[in-house]
Amino acid sequence: MPSFALLALTIFAGAAPLESPAMLPELQTYVLARTEEFDQIPAARKAELERLTRYVAEKRAAGEPVRLTFICTHNSRRSHLGQLWAAVAATHYRVSGVETFSGGTEATAFNPRAVAALQRAGVQIESDDAETNPRYTATYSDSTPAAVHFSKKYDTPPNPTADFAAIMVCTDADEACPVVAGAAFRLALPYEDPKVADDTPQEATRYDERTAQIGRELLYAFSKVRLVKP
Repeated sequence: MPSFALLALTIFAGAAPLESPAMLPELQTYVLARTEEFDQIPAARKAELERLTRYVAEKRAAGEPVRLTFICTHNSRRSHLGQLWAAVAATHYRVSGVETFSGGTEATAFNPRAVAALQRAGVQIESDDAETNPRYTATYSDSTPAAVHFSKKYDTPPNPTADFAAIMVCTDADEACPVVAGAAFRLALPYEDPKVADDTPQEATRYDERTAQIGRELLYAFSKVRLVKP
């Protein structure tokens, strides 16, 4: 039986472009552009992403739901980006049975700068305009339900509390949470926080860069799910 390491060496045409089911047109264009950038991902990073690939593939092979919770300290930026791009990637590559969530070690609010970056990528997002911790409804496909994003701790409903993967997208949260209760799998996948550019001329550029990086890497991980043999 071929190993995953050997399968990972197979070039999957940079994830051959697929016509995503009813993906919003502007977002579809953005997604296809990110799939052309897989060669920008360093080899060591690809190896970590392929751990996520294997987890998703093994859960699907067992007929079990795939629950992915993206965790950062405040559940305000990177974890929301991870939650949304994992859902988009699963839709794009027709990987069924995937549920995505996000949370923090504490709750604040989904940062509007991150919201704006996703909107520039083609995601339709509406807010309930609450003064504290507003709820945002994100739509990326006409064939899938809209997702509701708001800041919460990682174990707060509707997030799962058992049999889920904890994807740690910030170093501080990874160090502050040595044990994520209920997680069946844990992966450290840190990203630089775009808030370092808040209120500077580089703000939009930095948020766009992080949005593209997270999208690119999660699309890469999901592009290889069907290559993994049980």
